[in-house]
Amino acid sequence: MSSESLNLFSFKGKIRVLHLTWIAFFITFFAWFNHAPLLMAIADSLSLTSEQVKTLLILNVALTIPARVIIGMLTDKYGPRLTYSLLLAVGSIPCFIFALADSFMAAAIGRFLLGFIGAGFVIGIRMVSEWFPARQLGTAEGIYGGWGNFGSAAGAMTLPTIALLFGGEDGWRYAIGITGIIALVYSVIYYRSVTDTPKGGTYFKPKKIGGMEVSSPSDFVLLLIMKVPMYAALALLTWKLSPAGVGMLAMPVAIAIYLSLTVLYIFDAKKCYDINKEIFVKLPDPIHRYKFKQVAVLNILYFATFGSELAVISMLPLFFSETFTLDPVKAGLLASAYAFMNLMSRPAGGLISDRFGRKSTLLILTAGLALGYLTMSMIDAEWPLYLAVAAAMACSFFVQSGEGAVFAVVPLIKRRLTGQIAGMTGAYGNVGAVFYLTVLSMVSYETFFLVIACTACLGFVTLLFLEEPEGQMAEVMPDGSVSLIDVA
Repeated sequence: MSSESLNLFSFKGKIRVLHLTWIAFFITFFAWFNHAPLLMAIADSLSLTSEQVKTLLILNVALTIPARVIIGMLTDKYGPRLTYSLLLAVGSIPCFIFALADSFMAAAIGRFLLGFIGAGFVIGIRMVSEWFPARQLGTAEGIYGGWGNFGSAAGAMTLPTIALLFGGEDGWRYAIGITGIIALVYSVIYYRSVTDTPKGGTYFKPKKIGGMEVSSPSDFVLLLIMKVPMYAALALLTWKLSPAGVGMLAMPVAIAIYLSLTVLYIFDAKKCYDINKEIFVKLPDPIHRYKFKQVAVLNILYFATFGSELAVISMLPLFFSETFTLDPVKAGLLASAYAFMNLMSRPAGGLISDRFGRKSTLLILTAGLALGYLTMSMIDAEWPLYLAVAAAMACSFFVQSGEGAVFAVVPLIKRRLTGQIAGMTGAYGNVGAVFYLTVLSMVSYETFFLVIACTACLGFVTLLFLEEPEGQMAEVMPDGSVSLIDVA
């Protein structure tokens, strides 16, 4: 069966699992970004300053950095069915915390904890890779990512209306509370409706949990280097919340967090060494090796693609509202056009990768998103509104197609590590979001878009080191025999 022959109107077998899984992802994003279209009402209700509003945006993506790595490990170990169901149930709790917040501190805690639900994405990457062959994987992952990602746009289009229906100063609270109820209910539905693999399939688990396996000493060094930005992003967030930023954290607390992050990195490095120490004595057989540089390149690309999408989704309603003097509902609807493109763009990125090659597709899309953000940096009040919206949609096509193309490669590197690779790559998206939102809090909208364009150019350069997946990858069956999985 070729990639273009997927019957998406079927609700049987692997297509049924695909639909159920993208809906789970949709709900995580619907809940995760439930604040973005309601920011002005929330700010008025809680008497928040502009600086506090921007702090909430950063807090919303902070916890997702470690969460995606942790959830990736748990997915590989315990399977996507259980992991996704528990994440949806637990993720509903911060929705209720935020909906009941009566101060900036309470809202900040709710938003920080809600970042954990953003880790749901990596679970579905593993689930879809278990059900679809390599020749259809880019398309299937693109549909999962694109249709699920639409949850943020759906929130932008519906939540302001829901808040208005409830009316009054607390309308936004009901809207956000409803997202938590939906997540809680669907956690039960998902658990009762899917299995980790097709009937008779083998679910390959990592030999050890707690750190990513690599294949050589040089790959181990690169792994430690690539972990640094994840801790640096959390340090950057701490700085933003310290007296040097918004003053939410006292300086002794900030210093304690810096020290804790340093200790955690050392512990993380030690854990990775314990898992990989055999490679310093004897390398794995060639058939069981993979190149970690593939993961590193995908991390950087996802920093620029998904990192920028997270940041732009968070700020675009405010950008349109301030630039064109629009009311919150209209600004939210127009801004949702950026995320709306996910319905087509991310599946398109995966489909093009399946048809024309992974690397060449990524090169074209990365160049396109750099030009797209360069164009958005030029938008001002003199632009016709329709042209500004069209520019945002055109930019988002390259951004989201690039995300689809990245995750068309992720499951083809090492099957038993797919959750961890997806987790690390996904975490880099949040590292990018923290970086970009911190930049946004210090510069103009024009400079913000230019910074994203520059990092996209860096991603284009690193992409030259990516190798096109080809041949087969090997995994060991429970009985000790070797299973070869096609990656082309």
